[in-house]
Amino acid sequence: MRVLMTGHLGYIGTVAVPFFQEGGHEVVGCDTDLYRACTFGPDVGAAGRIRNLGLDIRDLTPDHLSGFDVVVHYGGIPNDPLGDLDPEVTMQINTEATVSLAKAAKQAGVPRFIFSSSCSNYGAAGDTFLDEDGAFNPVTAYGRSKVAAEQGLAPLADARFSPVFMRSATAFGVSPRLRFDLVINNLTAWAVATGDILLKSDGTPWRAVVHIEDIARAFRAVAEAPRDLVHLQAFNVGATSENYQILELARMVEEVVPGTKVRFAEGAGPDLRCYRVNCDKLARTFPHAKPRWTARMGVEQLYEAFRNHGVSKEEFEGPRFQRKAHVLGNIASGTLTSELRWAPQQEAKVA
Repeated sequence: MRVLMTGHLGYIGTVAVPFFQEGGHEVVGCDTDLYRACTFGPDVGAAGRIRNLGLDIRDLTPDHLSGFDVVVHYGGIPNDPLGDLDPEVTMQINTEATVSLAKAAKQAGVPRFIFSSSCSNYGAAGDTFLDEDGAFNPVTAYGRSKVAAEQGLAPLADARFSPVFMRSATAFGVSPRLRFDLVINNLTAWAVATGDILLKSDGTPWRAVVHIEDIARAFRAVAEAPRDLVHLQAFNVGATSENYQILELARMVEEVVPGTKVRFAEGAGPDLRCYRVNCDKLARTFPHAKPRWTARMGVEQLYEAFRNHGVSKEEFEGPRFQRKAHVLGNIASGTLTSELRWAPQQEAKVA
């Protein structure tokens, strides 16, 4: 199977590429390598060795997509803080470009389009478990852009074209393009670097969490599945057992990282983002792709990686591993435009 993977040089993509290759699939990437200065470790591994179209997803046409069996669409604005930076650009990239890409794929004869959506779609949902039929209540520009993208993709479905919506829980885990702006990654980094586990909310909100390897495993299962199992389907990506209040996750880090203590940031209060997610449909449909990681295992993996690599407060709070800070720094330096395109002199550096 020939796979076009957008965002293959990002946090999840760099982990997903070898997963697809292990299944015998040919993977071609499409990434402008916005986070090329954010590598954790020596390089990005297999993701850096595959062919890269090197184009902004807003510029892809049917000619670029001809001959592929599936588009795995990870590319886009990755989180709430970056999404809130410019909601119009977030909608342009996460919604309009996604729908445009799907239309191009359909025109090119690509039969399947796997969209990396989000459990942020559920937003302020309280403590009731939500399955894929749960109501959307996004509270951020990022969440709203993902909802709108799903709504724009659904009408494209027909006998020749199958969009699939993968609503991943909050990701965690070690990646060549590591991020510290994710709850488990952030809490563990704080603990290793400072001895404190800093909570910026009151710890009561619920989150579903999932390891990036389990996300990659689920996407591959959907790519390989018979059409009737996935056509116009949504899947919550994670495990129903992996829903935690933020304070529970902090206590988990406290148990794993010696000599650390949970504390609350000044003014820490409730967070509107609060949801518990039922992921049984994924496990039922693809039992071979059920998540294998728990939050506790992820904390242990991150602790070992941070201890071996060394991590400082300046590093994890700075622009290298915080997506919003990284983007703002590039805009301020003139290497990136406000529409999140490389300035002309930078474009030649993209693989």
